[in-house]
Amino acid sequence: MVRNILGSAVALAGAAAAVWSPFRAWYGGRLGRDVRIEDLFGGITAQGSDLFASLLAPMLAAAVLALLGVVLRSRLVVALAGLVALAFTVLWMVRQGQAAGSLTAGGDGGLGPGVALAVGGGLLMLLGAAIMRGRPCGRRARGRVGGPEPHENAEPHETRPYEEPHAQPPYGGTGPPPDATQPMPRPPPPDDPWSQGHPHRS
Repeated sequence: MVRNILGSAVALAGAAAAVWSPFRAWYGGRLGRDVRIEDLFGGITAQGSDLFASLLAPMLAAAVLALLGVVLRSRLVVALAGLVALAFTVLWMVRQGQAAGSLTAGGDGGLGPGVALAVGGGLLMLLGAAIMRGRPCGRRARGRVGGPEPHENAEPHETRPYEEPHAQPPYGGTGPPPDATQPMPRPPPPDDPWSQGHPHRS
C-alpha cells in the first residue's frame, strides 16, 4: 500500500513536469509549444505551431497515460507513459541536432530547461512504475478472500458403501459368522439327577 502511494506520487510528479516542459525553452530560447509534431519526422523548421499540434500533444498524452496507470494501479501503463515522454524528447533531440549540426547545452543558443523537464518527467514516471507494486494477481486475490480454489481436474473423494460389522461368533468363537439359514445348534441337555445312582425301572 505504501509503495503504491509513493510510486503514484512520483509518477504524477513526472507527468506534471512533462506537461510543463513545452512551456519552457527547448533550444535557442524557442519554446516547445512552438515546435510542430510533424517536424519530428520531416526535419526541424522555423515555422510555428498550434498549441495542441506542438510538443505539448505527446507530453499531454504521456501525462494522461500516467494518470490512468495510477488510477488502475498498473505499472505497465505508468512505464509506458514514461517511455512516450522520453521517446519524443529523444526524437526531437535527433532532429534538432541534424538541423543545427550539433547540440550544445546551456546558454541562449543551447538546450533549455524544457528538455530537462521532459527527460526528468519521463524518468520520474519510470521510477514511479518501478516503485509501485501494482494490483495483486487475480488468482492470488481470490485465494486470500475465498480460500484456495479447487483444482479443475480434481476427482471427488471416493465414498464407500456402509458395511455392517460382522457378527461375533457365538460362545466366543473365532470362526466365520454362522449362516442365518441354518438352525442354531442346541446345547446338550443337562444330566438327569434321578438317573444317577438309580437303576431304570422297567
